[in-house]
Amino acid sequence: MVRIIDYNVYMILCSCNAIREDEVRAAARRGCPCPDSAYRSLGCEFQCGSCRDDAEHIIAAERADLLRVDAQAA
Repeated sequence: MVRIIDYNVYMILCSCNAIREDEVRAAARRGCPCPDSAYRSLGCEFQCGSCRDDAEHIIAAERADLLRVDAQAA
């Protein structure tokens, strides 16, 4: 028997909207500058708000990576 392990498991960031971390990262890479716009791009809005701080950190990290890549390309 072969057991297949999926190492590409992503954390659920928002349980109210069932949004995964990778979805917020992708929204940031598409140009969403803040959690509100990232959630809107996914067809959602904040419900309880407990995920807002984590979403802000994820988006800031993705935007910093994009700026670093742009600076290296220049």
